Amino acid sequence: MGAEGGLRERKKLQTRAALADAALRLALAKGPDQVTVEEIAEAADVSVRTFFNYFPHKEHAILARNPEHLDRALERMRTAPAGESPLTTMWLIVHDVLRDLESDGQLSQRGELIMSSPTLLYQLMLSSIDDERQLTAALTERMGEPAGSIRPALIVSAAGTACRVVMELHKNAPDRPIPELLDEAFQLLAQGIDTAFGPDNQKGNS
Repeated sequence: MGAEGGLRERKKLQTRAALADAALRLALAKGPDQVTVEEIAEAADVSVRTFFNYFPHKEHAILARNPEHLDRALERMRTAPAGESPLTTMWLIVHDVLRDLESDGQLSQRGELIMSSPTLLYQLMLSSIDDERQLTAALTERMGEPAGSIRPALIVSAAGTACRVVMELHKNAPDRPIPELLDEAFQLLAQGIDTAFGPDNQKGNS
């Protein structure tokens, strides 16, 4: 049963990857709005019904959305070492997802396509908001904060914003690797973006 289950999981991963690869290839060739689910399924050599077993719509296939990423992130959040800072946990989570997305060698192409397509960008924002809500709830619990606390929500949201900023910057500066940009972004978050912020530093105060 173990070997059979492992084979089944590998087959699912291969099918998901084939669909995401076909979706990206077609979107790059025709434009995201011109691609159909039927074309993606045909290119991946599966049925339309199989497509919908993996993705709710074509945009998620082009984005290569994988619910396992969120599952792993939530598990990483729950099992983080007690001494690990919340921002460090988010940094490790982002790098874990990044490694997975980089494995097909299409991260830059996908990122550039997303940033050039209002439809894909909108879908990415929608899915990111839902992910951030679940991660915020998990981080709030881990930090022992009451529901509705600002700090866990800001940490998760800042990490998500850092990712989106990095993808936009990489589009305009493709010579800088995405992991390097991410590390710089998280370092800035850790140091405090505006260390001079505060009422005592406002100009014109008497």
